[in-house]
Amino acid sequence: MALAAVAAAFFVWRARVSKPATESYVSSPVEHGDLRETVTATGTLSPLDAVQVGAEVTGRVLKVNVDVNDRVTAGQILVEIDQEQLTARVEESQAQLRSAEASVKNARASVKEAELKAQRLRELGKRGLASAQELESAEATLERAKAQVGSAAAQVTVARAGLKSTKTSQSKASIKSPIDGIVLARSVEPGQTVTAGFQTPVLFTLARDITQMRLLVDVDEADVGKVKDGQPATFVVDAYPRRQFQSKVVRLNNLPKSGTTVITYEGLLTVDNSERLLRPGMTATATVVTREVQGVLTVPNAALRFRPTSATGSQRGGGIPMPGFGRPPGMGGGPRPAGSAGPGGAGQKRGAAVYLLRDGRPARVAVEVGVSDGKRTEIRSSELAAGSEVITDVAESKK
Repeated sequence: MALAAVAAAFFVWRARVSKPATESYVSSPVEHGDLRETVTATGTLSPLDAVQVGAEVTGRVLKVNVDVNDRVTAGQILVEIDQEQLTARVEESQAQLRSAEASVKNARASVKEAELKAQRLRELGKRGLASAQELESAEATLERAKAQVGSAAAQVTVARAGLKSTKTSQSKASIKSPIDGIVLARSVEPGQTVTAGFQTPVLFTLARDITQMRLLVDVDEADVGKVKDGQPATFVVDAYPRRQFQSKVVRLNNLPKSGTTVITYEGLLTVDNSERLLRPGMTATATVVTREVQGVLTVPNAALRFRPTSATGSQRGGGIPMPGFGRPPGMGGGPRPAGSAGPGGAGQKRGAAVYLLRDGRPARVAVEVGVSDGKRTEIRSSELAAGSEVITDVAESKK
């Protein structure tokens, strides 16, 4: 009896183990709603109009009148540089001008003297009391005197230009703000010696108005065909991770950025900073809305990746590439930025299908693919309606 019971238990256990596995399917409903196709790019905030103010003369800094975050007006004196040497140069130039002007007067007096002498010799020559040689010598002396006047006058012009230049340099010892704005950066201290050479030393960075800023982002080469001027966008910064700031695409440059293996194009977005929460230099992640549809049928992207197989009846994934997914590794252009939408379009719509469960088996339904937000995709099919259950995965079980 015991042996019979053991044998019966063995046969029951073997029957259960050898029973083929059955499959159940995970499904998700077709939904009716709105979709946005987006492109994600990162960049840096900067002022619309930033001006670097430098020193055009060499000297010791006597006084610094403004600091970072101070508001300034056009013409306001920011820095005062010691003018002792510049004043000496101005006085020297003034003396050179006076000397040149005196030379002009002297030359004019010489002309007058030469004219009188030449006139007397002409009169004497008419009466035969002066030789032709004496007359020619007097005429030559007169011409040389006139030429000396011209030379002296030119020296006056040079001296005046020199004086003007030294006075201009003296005026630049008081460095003034070229715009109305705010001080973003200061790199000068009283007592410091600034040297103006081939490269002007930068003392301040000013911004005209930080209530209006710009966001420069790097758009991946696979996305440039989708990004257009005027498209709405939002962005976030680390300082305010739970807040989205509104923006808009203004321009997408045609020239790619160089110096990296990843090809990107610089895009310009406008930024309203009227609350003054944002600061120049902040890193921002922008999301540009490239396409938007409303009231369409959508399915999870997993439903479009699902494909059954002949061996087990189903397969996880393995479907056609879907909009919203990046290029496979090894394709040109290098790695894709995180969150960037992949290529869509007509080339990926051919052969798209989802599967419904009919009589316990997956049934293929051809669909036309539209906009994708990376999670759900727009589909068009006369066989599907809102609420239809499409297969997204397989859950194996044994009975």
